[in-house]
Amino acid sequence: MEKLNYGEFEEEFTVYENAAIAILPVPYDGTSTWLKGADKGPKAILEASVNMEFYDIETDSEVFTHGITTLEPVTEDSSPEAMAAEVERRVDALLKDKKFPVVLGGEHSVSIGAFRAFAKHYDEFSILQLDAHSDMRPEYEGSTHNHACVMARGKEVATVAQVGIRSSAIEEKENIDPDRIFYAHEIKESDSSWMYQVSQKLSDNVYVTIDLDVLDPAYMPSTGTPEPDGLAYRDIINFLKLINERHNIIGLDVVELCPNEINKAPDFLASKLIYQILSMRFLNV
Repeated sequence: MEKLNYGEFEEEFTVYENAAIAILPVPYDGTSTWLKGADKGPKAILEASVNMEFYDIETDSEVFTHGITTLEPVTEDSSPEAMAAEVERRVDALLKDKKFPVVLGGEHSVSIGAFRAFAKHYDEFSILQLDAHSDMRPEYEGSTHNHACVMARGKEVATVAQVGIRSSAIEEKENIDPDRIFYAHEIKESDSSWMYQVSQKLSDNVYVTIDLDVLDPAYMPSTGTPEPDGLAYRDIINFLKLINERHNIIGLDVVELCPNEINKAPDFLASKLIYQILSMRFLNV
């Protein structure tokens, strides 16, 4: 993957030493099981990012002025375990340097290394998963680091809350805490109280992992498994606004974009989603 910069901002806002935010691309697609192409996701997000307006209307801010640096991508792809170890090493280094990490997948197994890196720096934190799939298999296709196992690995290092879920396998049930999972159909039948219920399950410090298939395929068709009846973009923005107000968001990943050459709108959506979350997170910093 060629070196690209998120936003292509002026150099004063992209120098590593001065940047509060660090974008780490992980173009890995080694364990996906249906539609391939998530390894092209980071490049598509970075390419789309240069076409955004960098003034955020809702926060009346320009978050890039805090500094957003884009790092060399993780290239380790010999196995999901080796890739996770390299992501862990890279994110650990960012946290030591007091950066806010944003990991770009790649498929969802890229998050495992990030979870483990944060566990080295926080005695207590929660992982907030926005996803169509529960991803709680103990192992899948011979690996404990398959994308279908990512939250089982997350659960080993943090408390977990799962939002937007609408697909699961029977063997995952024993790993799922029914008090910490918020199914898409229940969210759609509820008022906004579900957002507060999720918040109550979270620690003060929250790592946010977003599989883009949490969105309905009408918004996000470019994923490896586009499950119907998902959430709307505005649902996610409003929810994360509340989480940001009530918790300290410590890191973020956005995964599972499978770009489509004909339709670039999903690439732009992913890039804009990242920018809006960062705008919330750094508004009063």
